[in-house]
Amino acid sequence: MKLLLVDGPYYVYRSFFAIRNLTNSRGEPVNAIYGFVKTLRKMLKDLKPDLAVVLWDMGLPKRRTDLQPEYKATRAETPEEMRPQFPIIRDIVPLMGIASIGVPDTEADDLMASYAIAALARGDDVVLATNDKDLYQLVNPKCVVYSTNKTDLAVPEDGFALLGEEKVREKWGVPAGRIGDVLAIIGDTVDNIPGIDGLGPKTAATLINEHGSLDALLANLDAVKSERTRGKLREGAARVRENREMVRLDEDLPLPVALADLQITPCWPELIAALEKCDFKGLLAEVRADAAANGVQTPVQVQPQAHRHAPAQGELFG
Repeated sequence: MKLLLVDGPYYVYRSFFAIRNLTNSRGEPVNAIYGFVKTLRKMLKDLKPDLAVVLWDMGLPKRRTDLQPEYKATRAETPEEMRPQFPIIRDIVPLMGIASIGVPDTEADDLMASYAIAALARGDDVVLATNDKDLYQLVNPKCVVYSTNKTDLAVPEDGFALLGEEKVREKWGVPAGRIGDVLAIIGDTVDNIPGIDGLGPKTAATLINEHGSLDALLANLDAVKSERTRGKLREGAARVRENREMVRLDEDLPLPVALADLQITPCWPELIAALEKCDFKGLLAEVRADAAANGVQTPVQVQPQAHRHAPAQGELFG
């Protein structure tokens, strides 16, 4: 079996900023909805998974905010035009036949990690659709990252790449399982996790490769060749250990929906009705064609068209 795990927040933001100024006939923004649905449909076409689920952030885990109260405090507010699109997307995903899941006080990456570990334990293949640095820690011979970033595309016309162990090591300079060690040293400005000043990714990767692991490095700082680096690590050792815990993924969370219940079963009439409310035209035609190919005929309604304008708890969604 192949399980597709989708980082919902990442793809909503990516869609929102990639497609601007798209509204329905009532003037309501639908750009993120359009981009997200198109992207998810592309994933299904590219990967042909047997199982799929989209995971959502629903607050921050207490273990991280207890360690670093300012965790993610510097993130920008959600754009006003994006806010009303989030619930619509979360409701459309199940109509596409894909589970849409969020758990209170839990981040999407921890849910993705827990589903990935459970699937790998039973021998499934796992694809992580994300750009989250922490999730690269999970890559192994049975788990890859789905990327549409141009820098990752070996064959541009494919429009996507599957990043395995070799590619991840090229990107990070360390094996996937040691990415957390690198992040502990350099921190993560996106999540407001402070690193050690003056120590960047290349230096951190070199240190981890030379010593084998973060624990081995911190246990033998006298062996660090550079006096400057050695001093910075001594001074910041407590922070580095704290950071390592911050970037550690929760891999054993209860699964709100069992793996066996993640089959992809579109609700074609309801999906088409939801997309009609957004006044999509080309996308609707594509979905109607897919429905017809699956033996489902739906009436075509004359409707307005979405248009561009000048810039002026264990909860199962759906």
